Amino acid sequence: MAEFPDHQHILSVSQMAQADHLALPLAGQDGFALMQAAGLAVAEEAKRLLGRRTFLVLCGPGNNGGDGYVAAMNLRAEGMDVRLYALAPPAQMTGDAARAVTGWTGPVRNFSELLNNLEHGDFDPDRTGVIDAVFGAGLSRALDFPVKDAFAKIRALDLPVIAVDVPSGVNGDTGAVDESAPKCLGTVTFFRKKPAHVLMPGMDQCGLVSVADIGIPDEAIEKTGCVAAENTPSLWVDSVPATQRGQHKYDRGHVLVLGGGRLTGAARLAGAASMRIGAGVCTIAAPAEVQRIYQTGPAHIMSAVADTPAAFLELAGDARRNVLLIGPGAGLDCADDLRAIVLGACGLAGRSVVLDADAISAFAGHADELFHVAHDHCILTPHEGEFARLFGDLPGSKIDRVKEAAKRSGAVILLKGADTVIAAPDGTCVVSTHGPSWLATAGAGDVLAGMIAGLVAQGVAPFTAACMAAWMHGETAWRLGPGLVAADLAEGIPGILRDWA
Repeated sequence: MAEFPDHQHILSVSQMAQADHLALPLAGQDGFALMQAAGLAVAEEAKRLLGRRTFLVLCGPGNNGGDGYVAAMNLRAEGMDVRLYALAPPAQMTGDAARAVTGWTGPVRNFSELLNNLEHGDFDPDRTGVIDAVFGAGLSRALDFPVKDAFAKIRALDLPVIAVDVPSGVNGDTGAVDESAPKCLGTVTFFRKKPAHVLMPGMDQCGLVSVADIGIPDEAIEKTGCVAAENTPSLWVDSVPATQRGQHKYDRGHVLVLGGGRLTGAARLAGAASMRIGAGVCTIAAPAEVQRIYQTGPAHIMSAVADTPAAFLELAGDARRNVLLIGPGAGLDCADDLRAIVLGACGLAGRSVVLDADAISAFAGHADELFHVAHDHCILTPHEGEFARLFGDLPGSKIDRVKEAAKRSGAVILLKGADTVIAAPDGTCVVSTHGPSWLATAGAGDVLAGMIAGLVAQGVAPFTAACMAAWMHGETAWRLGPGLVAADLAEGIPGILRDWA
């Protein structure tokens, strides 16, 4: 598996618990010292996001509640009006949380009083904030009375919420969300992010996530491991292709795209993206009856006739055509032919193969045929529907499912979404959350497939190319802003590349 830079690791709930326990032998920090640092970090972030106001600090019965007591103490020391509501009586708190209780000298109110105060509208939404320190990542059951009712009233009053670790009711390992969980303005977590911070719908529930250093040393990662890493340029910036004087166009790779007979725009978008990101040549191979459409496209993209699987594979046999992109707009009218093209392409020595859209759906019910020929220079880029057609209903989080799919298929898998997850067959996994909401537009996935193909054509390793393309795809969308269409994405790529030149 790949080595990830510091601070990009994503830890499971159990891995984070192990990191907590390692703080004492590795850095001399006991659990209470970590709790004090965590509570201070929560108070600082609450002040930063909400300023001076009345804070309702909701504390649960465990260590998450202990963090809340410390946060309340720090906010009160700053002169804030702090109202602390406890789910369990202070005398029932144990361990480090019990020590945290002793630092709070104000009144401890119960949730019955909280519900009564909320019911009577005692709090001005413009002057009140809520700190959710009830359950955090460790809860595995549904929220119930009185917590469920409290959050419902908080939501009705539109009170801003800051969560400790993860919002109560959000599963830390999967990002699954209880219907009663608060939708937070921000979340403060510690040491490293958890899957819930980067996987939908939990990510959306968390709001702005800040990661606080509470004294756990980075070396703890060596013992805990991680489930994935967050996709940022630090993972791959050293692999961004650089052009060299004296290069020939074929030195920068030749992408061969299978062009559809009806949905011709998809292949054209993919081809344009492959060249905008640096591939030296792109050819779209399509049936003779639609050649005029492809020939009247961008002048820098070539076209060739391929009426049969054999014809496409003959074109692919040219060793200069080092990346084969199959699927965008291909259509499923002749699924048998499409499968024959994919199987033949995967069997060509020295070729990388990017499979998208219909090239994946064509193997519904025939997955083993694809897995038999796929290899680590194959990249599959499904959305959730296409993923399910090929891999069925795999258990676990999105990270778990994509890792298993990569292992089972032997290929690099990029499962698209607001939380795009990319995994290699060896278990290396990255989550990419950089794309804005307006990236959900027709043809955006075709552009992404083309970007991956163009990077691989230039010699970027398939997994790295998928990570790089996913981030650049999102960054281009951010720069273009709302209202973009897929063709704008391809045109915007050079602006991203200038940053790395």
